[in-house]
Amino acid sequence: MQSCFSEYSSPLGKLTLVANGRELAGVYFEHHAHFQGTAQMQRDDHHPVFDLVREQLTAYFAGQRKSFSVPLDLSAGTAFQQQVWRLLAEIPYGETVSYAALAEKLGNPRAVRAVGAANGRNPFSILLPCHRVIASDGRLTGYAGGLQNKAFLLNLEAGKQQGFAE
Repeated sequence: MQSCFSEYSSPLGKLTLVANGRELAGVYFEHHAHFQGTAQMQRDDHHPVFDLVREQLTAYFAGQRKSFSVPLDLSAGTAFQQQVWRLLAEIPYGETVSYAALAEKLGNPRAVRAVGAANGRNPFSILLPCHRVIASDGRLTGYAGGLQNKAFLLNLEAGKQQGFAE
């Protein structure tokens, strides 16, 4: 199935939205470390899943939404990556967890680096909140969308950062 894309203007700059069929296949920051680009995709600014994700992102950045209900296509990930990505959705708004805690939750406390790598390959920036995963010592590390964006999102969720004005 041919992927299509659109764009969304956020307080963090342009986000590229990608869909496969009826599901969202990715949300990428402008300089996202693992995004291959849109050269092989058609632009579709009226795709229903893009309308839904735009509406929910706008509410999130306005402080009116704490979780997302967009249908996601996780098929780009390995089985392990998909497990990690599903765990990301369980991290409560405004809270953080360590990579070690996620590895423990998976039942494999030695898989910290593998969890970090899977986290870094998460194609659903913001929606599957990998920005809420931090180092065990509290440092902000490893964010494919850039550490400044990770800090912004965490501050937004803590009420210390303004997103979209109401």
